[in-house]
Amino acid sequence: MKSRTDCLTEYGSDYMIRQKVIAGELFQVGKAVYSDTAQVPEIAVLAFQHSKAVITMHSAFYLYGLTDVIPDYYDFATDRDASKIKDKRVRQYFVSGSFFEQGVETVDYHGFPVRVYCKERMLIELLRYKSKLPFDYYKEVLLNYRKIIHQLDMQRIQDYALEAPKSAKIMETLMLEVL
Repeated sequence: MKSRTDCLTEYGSDYMIRQKVIAGELFQVGKAVYSDTAQVPEIAVLAFQHSKAVITMHSAFYLYGLTDVIPDYYDFATDRDASKIKDKRVRQYFVSGSFFEQGVETVDYHGFPVRVYCKERMLIELLRYKSKLPFDYYKEVLLNYRKIIHQLDMQRIQDYALEAPKSAKIMETLMLEVL
């Protein structure tokens, strides 16, 4: 994907960009976002537009195949000091500075790079937001985590749990419900 600025550098003017779009050599997939392919997942476009944000919660659980419930919104985490994302399709989570960058990885989603929290960090997020999630949804994701627990890095999980706000409660829930 390319921004309008990238396209201006490459093609020289808005007129030339429009000509490439008309010719079918370039596709506008979002506001000021262009791609060489016509089919770009909406979450990839949003991740490109909000490049400092990280996919989290329902969107990450769905992306990792831990649930089959298609999210109503795209969940993005941003630094606590970041400005509000003004997009009705996005639900924004503000995370404190030191904890925000922990567990961020870039994964390939249908051929497009997106920033998402790793599975270990998402387990901690599941436990942090336990009371705010529907019980059936929480149980479904938790049961799927139990199936893959041996594939996860336990040291990373413990490190994230200790860094998270209310770490004692998270560690207790981790020991009682997951391990």
